[in-house]
Amino acid sequence: MRSVLCYGDSNTYGQTSADRPAERFGPTERWPGIMRGLLGPDWMVIEEGLSGRTTVSDDPIEGELRNGRRYLAPCLLSHRPIDALILMLGTNDLKIRFNKPASEIAMGVRVLIEDIRGLGVNRLGVMPEVILVSPPPTKAELGDWEPMFRGGHEKSLQLAAEFEKVADALEVHFFDAGSAVTGYAEDGFHLDLKGHQELGAAMARQVELIGWAPLSANRTGG
Repeated sequence: MRSVLCYGDSNTYGQTSADRPAERFGPTERWPGIMRGLLGPDWMVIEEGLSGRTTVSDDPIEGELRNGRRYLAPCLLSHRPIDALILMLGTNDLKIRFNKPASEIAMGVRVLIEDIRGLGVNRLGVMPEVILVSPPPTKAELGDWEPMFRGGHEKSLQLAAEFEKVADALEVHFFDAGSAVTGYAEDGFHLDLKGHQELGAAMARQVELIGWAPLSANRTGG
């Protein structure tokens, strides 16, 4: 069985404002669960979403545990071997308190990918296939969240181009989630059920497009 780990923020966690336990969509409603259903029983999908997670920044309000770099290494080492890793972060870095341009947010994901490369967590002891995903752009109108994300919409529109540069430079896969997602919650930056379905289907296709050799061809496959 192959494994794909989804490392992200609240949109990987499945955050919803609806009346759900832990304010979270169910396992088969979240985009990793949608992807799991489409990839089938030969794949194990590992969900590692945390609301408020940034790329590499300690959050002065929500705490250092939201820093995506702090948990990345123990997370990957505890789940190895990992065949594929989907990395989708950056939305929380748009908050005004971090004061980052889109290019600096992309520098953060570059650091994360370099960390991943150094861990060698796939079944051959090298870097797994990494799919860097630029998060869906926020809506222009964010309602009560507008003060926190002021100016973030414009920067969110720049993330895809900046992330693609990083992916090209580091020779990892790239996907622009904004090209697939149309379903947003009323807050303007969380996905609704439609958005999760759209992203899950798109990511299943991206995983399949990598073109995997049969596991039996790998000495340590299983």
